[in-house]
Amino acid sequence: MLHRVLKKDVLIWCSIQETIDMTSQLELGRPEEKRVSQRQVNGIFWIILLNLGVYVADHWFLIREIKMLYLYHSLPAWYQFVTATFCHASWNHLSSNLFFLYIFGKLVEEEEGSLGLWISYILTGAGANLVSWLVLPRNAVSVGASGAVFGLFAISVLVKMRWDWRKILEVLILGQFVIQKVMEEAQASAGLSGALGRGYSLQNVNHIAHLSGALIGVALVWLISSIPSQPSDSDTPGTKT
Repeated sequence: MLHRVLKKDVLIWCSIQETIDMTSQLELGRPEEKRVSQRQVNGIFWIILLNLGVYVADHWFLIREIKMLYLYHSLPAWYQFVTATFCHASWNHLSSNLFFLYIFGKLVEEEEGSLGLWISYILTGAGANLVSWLVLPRNAVSVGASGAVFGLFAISVLVKMRWDWRKILEVLILGQFVIQKVMEEAQASAGLSGALGRGYSLQNVNHIAHLSGALIGVALVWLISSIPSQPSDSDTPGTKT
């Protein structure tokens, strides 16, 4: 009888040990799964490098062809609405834009991925330039990523708007930061103004591009959110194999 009791206790102890080992393995495996599932943020760095490369080619190596990437309002080429978002008039102009571009671009890429970031940057930047071209004088020249920056800000806020107190707090922090700081940086980048030759003039701080970029960002989020999502494979009824 004692032998049977001891044998039973040993079996119970072995079962408990196996359960503990399996639980430990699952706990150790969770960080790996999280690291695999996390998005890799690379797109924002390529956008920043492209902006830096264009600036160096334009202002350091004085490559004249870069000037053809500016948006000339008198007779714009179609590609200039996009390429002008990668051009900047001065180092202050570039550095202030890159600072906010990194903050909001990284947030957008973490939520929407690299492709979503590139699409958001191009659509909001080109859309802001289009509105500027329609409103500003014909001797104006537009350059800078400000429209895209404001568009990415709007997108980064809207994609995080969920009924979670942490997300709401994050949105409030981002909102007050932008309202107080972005306009200060925009005013600080007054080096935008100046003659460019042949009757053209670089505009001062382009608030039209800022506002239109943000509105295009809002419209882009609304448009995407209105598209019904496709059901995942796990939600689709079917036979298990």
